[in-house]
Amino acid sequence: MTAEPQAYRADPAILDIADAIAHPVKAADFPETRLRFRNDRQAATVGLETLDDDAWCRHFGRFAPLPGNLPQPLALAYHGHQFRVYNPQIGDGRGFLFAQMRDDKGDLLDLGTKGSGQTPFSRDGDGRLTLKGAVREILATEMLEALGVHTSKTFSVIETGESLWRGDEPSPTCSAVLVRLSHSHIRFGTFQRIAYEDDEDKMHRVVRYALDALYDGRTGENEPALLLNLAVERMADLAASYMVAGFVHGVLNTDNMNITGESFDYGPWRFAPKWDPGFTAAYFDHGGLYAFGRQPEAIHWNLGQLAVALRLISDAPPLIAALERFGPLYQEALARRFCWRLGVVPQGLEQDRVLIGAAEALMLQGGVGIDEFFFAWMGDAAPECPEALHGSDGEALWAAFGEVKTGYAAARDRKHPYWQGNAPQSMLIDEVESIWAAIAERDDWGPLFAKVEAVRAMGEALAG
Repeated sequence: MTAEPQAYRADPAILDIADAIAHPVKAADFPETRLRFRNDRQAATVGLETLDDDAWCRHFGRFAPLPGNLPQPLALAYHGHQFRVYNPQIGDGRGFLFAQMRDDKGDLLDLGTKGSGQTPFSRDGDGRLTLKGAVREILATEMLEALGVHTSKTFSVIETGESLWRGDEPSPTCSAVLVRLSHSHIRFGTFQRIAYEDDEDKMHRVVRYALDALYDGRTGENEPALLLNLAVERMADLAASYMVAGFVHGVLNTDNMNITGESFDYGPWRFAPKWDPGFTAAYFDHGGLYAFGRQPEAIHWNLGQLAVALRLISDAPPLIAALERFGPLYQEALARRFCWRLGVVPQGLEQDRVLIGAAEALMLQGGVGIDEFFFAWMGDAAPECPEALHGSDGEALWAAFGEVKTGYAAARDRKHPYWQGNAPQSMLIDEVESIWAAIAERDDWGPLFAKVEAVRAMGEALAG
């Protein structure tokens, strides 16, 4: 059954508070706009899939305004803790909010950019994005979406014809401008900046905007505490989804936290090959602050900084009470999402913790890869122990997990073609680099598009 086409519905709601948190800016005038990736699946949800390629490039490469939308892009102002050091000198330094519209569910969505040029917050930066960075974001968002993570979507990538110099990749390298579709660009750092300015009126306005535009007009006696409670719920689920996906964001600073609990802004991300709590993504994260196993702690800490900012217009006790919900909510979300990816019906938090503990032991001590583990055991499967684990503690761990799992009913069968394959889809660094090498060396985009198609097929199998 084919869904009805979604009509384009502009709704630039941010204009109500733009004077408080944003600066009008202009996009860079790029030498060329060469369309490399357009996400028609997501464009269909906001009524933009009918744009031809020329119109697409005008809007998402030259940034001609969309009908009835923002007359000029807005660079958002915010502060943030970066590796837990407060920085009041940040903001949208190479991106801006380009448009807002309603999707097929009636939710407000933002089209924001990365690599669209300099803004008042660029400092010494050139405001540009490398093509490799854009390709990596495509791969991250597609994989995370397939694994059920609440993530921004890579909407468009356009190569811009400039040569960029970067210290962390061979240079000069190609430039690009990326457009992402997300549920808001209001960050924790937005509220931190307002608290820094000690502006109670502005804080009330932005809290009300978040509740009206992003949380369906929710109301309560204490609106800051209500917003924090909603954010705690969303962020606890996000933390759990990272763990079950085996994902390491790499830079979980407060300016990279969205008030809607949506993951976004992918720089030095990695998927962990093994269940290794100490695995890090960013080469500059020397202390492992944002290591795989520390991500829930990092997200909870960031929520604490949001609470500190909201203290400007709220008493402390209801904010503390909201923060105290994070731990139990995270445990519940972890159990729910773990069972979802494993394809079994949850048995209740206590028993599900036993299941997760047995799985972690198998993956951690037995060295079984995260993707391989979920692929082998999905649904009602009881696979043979891999030869690599025979005659070792791994064989006992494999059997122990199988014994725990026998008490779980399958919630998903293996009829989808994806489950008939020999191996799971993964997004480990070697394949990411191989996909990029094909583009950099031969201008061959085939491996990228094939990977996107394969990952989306995995998403369909998991959704089923």
